[in-house]
Amino acid sequence: MYEFSKKVLQKVSFDKALFRKELVKAKKWLKREELIMLKTWCLANFGHLYGDTIIDVFEMA
Repeated sequence: MYEFSKKVLQKVSFDKALFRKELVKAKKWLKREELIMLKTWCLANFGHLYGDTIIDVFEMA
């Protein structure tokens, strides 16, 4: 699921709202260790565009 989530996020990275929606979905599917890897990957690849969104989604309960 981790690799699938990365592919989806890459495909929707043109739209901030869609990126957020898919990131929230990915957060529900992944295990704790995968979430840590996904957060790191997202910040490295999309932090310059959506850093605030990424942090916000991962801080949600």
